[in-house]
Amino acid sequence: MDKIYDMIIIGGGPGGYTAALYAARAGLKPLIIEKMSAGGQMALTDQIDNYPGFEEGIDGFSLGQKMKQSAERFGAKTESATVLSVDLKSDPKVVKTAKETFYGKTVVISTGADPRELGVPEERQLIGRGISYCASCDGMFYRGKTVVVVGGGNTAAADIIVLSRIASKVIVVHRRDTLRASKIYHETLMKTPNVEFYWDSEVSEILSGDKVTGVSIRSLKTGEKTQLSCDGVFVAIGRKPASELAAGQLDLDERGYIIADESTRTSLPGVYAVGDVRTKVVRQVVTAASDGAVAAHYAEEYLAGG
Repeated sequence: MDKIYDMIIIGGGPGGYTAALYAARAGLKPLIIEKMSAGGQMALTDQIDNYPGFEEGIDGFSLGQKMKQSAERFGAKTESATVLSVDLKSDPKVVKTAKETFYGKTVVISTGADPRELGVPEERQLIGRGISYCASCDGMFYRGKTVVVVGGGNTAAADIIVLSRIASKVIVVHRRDTLRASKIYHETLMKTPNVEFYWDSEVSEILSGDKVTGVSIRSLKTGEKTQLSCDGVFVAIGRKPASELAAGQLDLDERGYIIADESTRTSLPGVYAVGDVRTKVVRQVVTAASDGAVAAHYAEEYLAGG
């Protein structure tokens, strides 16, 4: 208890490091706890073209490192550890990691969201043996091969584009009859010669031996099943909030996101939720960074007795 931080930030993504930057510049003492590398899930993104200030775009890992360095320039500290539990109702608030226990006057939860699974048998056992949730991470292993992408949103569209440059063939399986992705993706994907679409369909089974050999897809209109040979399956059907630490302490919505409005304030005083883990309409790097700045403002106000 002899070392209490003004702000403990759980998760070093764009929201977390922006909160740390603003808090440190305001004269507060922030600590970021991140289990992966700086940037969190953003660090796995091959190319980011919609974050202001980088006219040629930038990869997520490099952007994460720049955010970390910006915050640490003003005195923010980073701890590489996995948070095991939190007590957000105590004063000060308690954050336990595998290494040690930290105490904070305020806590910012910036834990993001994890890939949503298909939920078919043997999916988890085949991760790393043909099942992947990150095209920019694992696409290189499928050069000249056939892959399946499941999904039709922006993440899926970006994955399809990445994989179309690497794989010989990309098969897209989507539950709807058109992509949900932004219009900017549609024309590009429809003109890409090695991309094939299966609309109104879902993957019902992963075919495998020691590794993935194909998928069985089912038509949602007719129920007819079709088997397709492939070397890998990339799942891009959305994300689920990493809000387990907050369960039972903070109010969550029906999907598990932490309920927090544009002020980022949660149901507990002195606790803030930023980025993909909170209820919001748009989940992008730039909106997460915005959340971080707002959280630091309200934390500073809270610490001042406001």
